[in-house]
Amino acid sequence: MDNRSVPTPGPTSYLPPATQPVRGVVWGIHLVLPLLGLWLLLSQPHINISWQHNAGHFWMIILVAGVNVVLGAMVSEASRRRNDARLFLVSMVFLSSAGFFFLHGLATPKIILPTGSLGFDLGQQVGLSIAAVFAFGSALPLGEAAAKSVLGAQHFIRGALVGIMVLWGVTSLVPGLTPLSEPPAVTPIDWLIWASIPGLLLYGAASVLMFRLHRRRPSAMLISLITAYALLAESMIAGMSQLNWHLSWWEWHLLLTFAFVFVAYSAYLQFRREGSSAGLFDSVALAATVRRIQQDYDKALEELVEHVRRGEPLAATRLSGKFRLNEGQAAVLGRAGEALANERELSERLAALVSVSAQTRIGLPEQELLASSLERVRQAYGDVKIGLVADGTTQIGSRDYRFDGDTPIRRDHLLAFPLTVKGRLAGVLEVPIGRTSQDEALAATLAGQLSISLENARLYQELHTLFHQYMSPDVAHALLADPGQAALGGELKELSALFADLKGFTTFSEKVTPGEIVEMLNRYHTAAVPCILNNGGTIVQFVGDALLALFNAPALQADHARAACRAALDMQRAAAEVAEEMAWKRVDDVEWPTFRVGVNTGPALVGNIGSPELRGFNAMGDCVNVAARLQGVAEPGTVVIGETTLRQLGRDAAVRPLGRLNLKGKEELVAAYVLTDLP
Repeated sequence: MDNRSVPTPGPTSYLPPATQPVRGVVWGIHLVLPLLGLWLLLSQPHINISWQHNAGHFWMIILVAGVNVVLGAMVSEASRRRNDARLFLVSMVFLSSAGFFFLHGLATPKIILPTGSLGFDLGQQVGLSIAAVFAFGSALPLGEAAAKSVLGAQHFIRGALVGIMVLWGVTSLVPGLTPLSEPPAVTPIDWLIWASIPGLLLYGAASVLMFRLHRRRPSAMLISLITAYALLAESMIAGMSQLNWHLSWWEWHLLLTFAFVFVAYSAYLQFRREGSSAGLFDSVALAATVRRIQQDYDKALEELVEHVRRGEPLAATRLSGKFRLNEGQAAVLGRAGEALANERELSERLAALVSVSAQTRIGLPEQELLASSLERVRQAYGDVKIGLVADGTTQIGSRDYRFDGDTPIRRDHLLAFPLTVKGRLAGVLEVPIGRTSQDEALAATLAGQLSISLENARLYQELHTLFHQYMSPDVAHALLADPGQAALGGELKELSALFADLKGFTTFSEKVTPGEIVEMLNRYHTAAVPCILNNGGTIVQFVGDALLALFNAPALQADHARAACRAALDMQRAAAEVAEEMAWKRVDDVEWPTFRVGVNTGPALVGNIGSPELRGFNAMGDCVNVAARLQGVAEPGTVVIGETTLRQLGRDAAVRPLGRLNLKGKEELVAAYVLTDLP
C-alpha cells in the first residue's frame, strides 16, 4: 500500500467566487482600462480634444451628486440602526464626495459665475482627498474602543464636514471674496498634483484592506465598495492633468459617475434579490456588529420557534416587521420556523424516549418509575397521563378505556394507547394529539417503552422477593448480569470462610414448640444476616441453626479477612442484644442458644455445585473445613480464628491464644485464637 501523503489543496482551491483567479483578472482589467485610456489621451494630445458643454456638465454633476447623497443617507441610516462605526465612515465617503462634487457643479461657467472659478479646478480634488481619509478609516479593523470613539464623535464629524463645504462654497462662488472665486487658472497648478498623492495612497490602502475583509467575508457589496474606492483613486489621477474640458478631464467625471452608480446598482440588485433594504450593507459592518446581527437573528428564530410551537401562525409576520422583511421572506421564515420547531420537538421526544429507556434499567419501584417517567415525558409531549388497571377497569378521570388489541383510541383531542404486562392490559397512556404524522408513531413507541418499563419494574420486584431473599444479593446480582455463571464448576481462589451455629440449640428445641424454634431462628438470623452483608460477605448456606458465609467470593474484596472478622464480632453483639430482648421468653430454666463463630482464611474451590437440575453456590476445601472445626471449639458468644486469618489482620487485632489444637480430620495441630476486638 502506498503510504505517501496526498498533497493538500492550497488556499486558492477554496476562494470565494468573486476572488477566483479568472474573475479576479477580469475585474482587474476593468480597473486598468481607464488608466490605459488616460495614458493614451495624455500621450497623444491630438486625440485629447476639447469639448465644452456647460449645461451637460452641470446636470451630470447634479445627477451623480444626488445618487451619492441617497447612498450616503442609506448607509448612514444603516449605521444608525446597527450602531456601527464602519458604516458611518462609509457614509461619510459618499456624503463628502457628493458635497464637493455638487460645489464643483455649481462652479460650472455660465451657471452661477460667468467664467467659473479657481474652486472649480480645486474643489473635486479636495473633496476626494477628504473622502479618502474616511475611506481609509472605514477599512481599518476598528476595535470596540475605537468604534465607540468614532460613533461618539459622529455629530461633530458631520458638522465639521458641512462647515468645510459651506465655507468652500462661499469662498469659491462669491465673486471677489477670496482667490478661490477668481477665474480658473490658465496653466496647471503644480502643487495640486503633489497634494493629491496622499489621497491616492489612502484609497489604495483602503482597497487592499477591504479586499482582505472580502476574502474572510465574501460579499458583492464589499466588491462594489472596493471597486468604488479604486475608481475614486483613478479619478484623482485623471484630475491631476487639469486639462479642463478635454477628454481626459471628462474621463474623471465618468470615473466618479461609474464609482457611485456601481455601488448604487449593487445595492439595487441585492434589494431585488432579498426584497428588503434592512440588511443591504450588513456585510460591510464591523465583525462585532456582524456577530450582534447574527445573535439577533438567532434570538428571532428562537422566538419564532416558540411561537410556532404554541400554535401562533402569525409569528413570522410579527417578526418580519422587526427585520423589515417582505411577504415572501416572512413566508419562508414561517416555514423555516415551523420546520425547526418540528425538528426540535422530534428531538425532545426522542430524548424523552431515551430517558425512559434509561430509567428502565435502574430498577426503580413501580410508582417511582412512573412518576419520574411522567415528569420527563411531559416536558416533550405535553399533558401526558397514565392510568393503571384497578378493579378490572382502565380509567383516567371520568374517561373509561376499553381497547381492541393494540389499536389506540382517539377522544377529545387525546390519543390513548394500551400499556401491557406479559400480553395483558395493565394501564393506559393518554397523550395530546400532535401536529405531524410522526407524533402518533412516537406516542406508540412511548407506550411500548412504558409497557416494557412497567413490566420490568414488576418483574424486578418479583425477583427481589423470590430470588434475592433465597440467596445472597451478590450471587443474585452476578447471575442476573451473567447467567453463564450458573454453570456447574468452579475455580480455586483465596477466601475467608465464616461458620456460625447456635450453642444449645438442641436442648432448646427439646423444650419448646416448633413455632418457638422457628421464631428464635428467624430472630437470630434477622440480626446476623445484615452483619454479614454489610461487610461484603456472601451467605451460601443455612443449615438448621448454622450458616456459612464467604468473603472474597464471588465478589472480590481486598481485605476479606478483616471483613469476615468484623462481621463475626458484629454478629455476636447483635445476637447478645436479641438474647437480652427475648429473655422474658425463657421456658423454665432453658436459656436461648448463643452463637459461636469460627473464621479461617485460605484457598478453596468456589463455584456451582450440584446437578443440571438443581445446584447451589458453595465453597469446598480445607479452609472451609477448618473454619467449621474452629466454630466447634469456640465457646458460646466468642469468635475463634485461624493463624492465617490472624496474619492478615495485623498487629491491631486483640486476640487470646488457644494454643495448637488437635482438630477432627486434621493430622497436624492447628493454631487457634479467640478474637476479642478489632479496631
